[in-house]
Amino acid sequence: MNRQSIFFTIAVSFIISILLVGISFLILLTHDFRMKEGRLLDKYMPVSKMVNRQDFKFDDIFIKNLTEMNYSLLTEMSDINSITYNHKTKVLFERIHPKSNDVFRILNLNDTNYVYMKRKGDTVLIKDENTINSNSHIYIILVFTILLITIILIYLITLRKLMPLKVLKDKVKTLGDENFDFECCNLKGKDEVSLLANEFKKSAEKLKSLKEARNIFIRNIMHELKTPITKGKFLTSLEQNEQNNEKLKSVFNRLESLINEFASIEELISSSKNIEKKFYFLDDIVDNAKDILMIEDEHIISKYENKKLEVNFKLFSIAIKNLIDNAVKYSPNKEVIIKNEDENIIFENEGKALDEPFERYFEPFFSNEDKSKDSFGLGLYIVHNILKANGYILEYEYVDGINRFVCKKDKSSTI
Repeated sequence: MNRQSIFFTIAVSFIISILLVGISFLILLTHDFRMKEGRLLDKYMPVSKMVNRQDFKFDDIFIKNLTEMNYSLLTEMSDINSITYNHKTKVLFERIHPKSNDVFRILNLNDTNYVYMKRKGDTVLIKDENTINSNSHIYIILVFTILLITIILIYLITLRKLMPLKVLKDKVKTLGDENFDFECCNLKGKDEVSLLANEFKKSAEKLKSLKEARNIFIRNIMHELKTPITKGKFLTSLEQNEQNNEKLKSVFNRLESLINEFASIEELISSSKNIEKKFYFLDDIVDNAKDILMIEDEHIISKYENKKLEVNFKLFSIAIKNLIDNAVKYSPNKEVIIKNEDENIIFENEGKALDEPFERYFEPFFSNEDKSKDSFGLGLYIVHNILKANGYILEYEYVDGINRFVCKKDKSSTI
């Protein structure tokens, strides 16, 4: 394992924590046993001294005193052996004199304590009728067991939370190879790793979208430029007259229009979502669009309230220009009505309804078979992306022979 890895650090921390807990447990348990032995000696040593003073010769007064102290004396060997040789008997404390080999033991059987004493061949066993044993070691073991389980659970949960980092690391490596497909972990989680994975996925999707948009741009630019270039080359081989010059001029105008549209696409593709926006009057934006389009005012019927819009002036003007151009171009009377309803900007023109689903017209260079009638080229693709960048969406409806293109704002940006 890489020693610089965060997983290595966590594993080492976990092992150190387990060792510290184990050492603490042993120290505390040893201390508890010593304290227990001390309490037993404090309780039974006076009884032992009383027996030694009697020199193992017990009269009725001594036995009565023991009884008053809640002790009973066992002197019969059969009774003593039934206790001392029972396999269930536990030795709580033992002391053997190194010279005389006198034996002093504290025994426990069935939660009852016994004091076993042997000296010079004499044996005595004293039963504690009021045995109270401390079970503190059980609580210590329970507490440390809970602590150990808690540490293990925390370690496993931490590993589970951090495991997606390995997947993210592999995804970052493949991102340079333009592998933008991203399936990782719980993207709905609120922890830092999930948030990081979610942001990474958003970045991967954005890069994928940029790649696809640029591929579409490169793939179609030559196709769209090919027709006017071919037509221009053909016209240059013809006799130079006013009619051919006008046709050649229209070819260059078309090329200029295409270049401007390509520049708009590139600006949209290259710009971030947070484009620079300021407040502008709708009237100024429409006037700028008309100047770009070089269209007469008689083709545009203004029925809108001159509100202020928070938009990017240059890009929004291009979107308005394309909507006006499409409305005038595909209307029998060559007119477009511009109005607004609340926050929405509406473009209306007479004509037949669109043949294809409206979303298809957002595709770059989309056209149906009858290109002369329903070809929006890059127009609606540009409009859709400009409006999206400015916080608008484009909707379409057809009502009583009228095409309505609605620039709808989800959240108010007017004052």
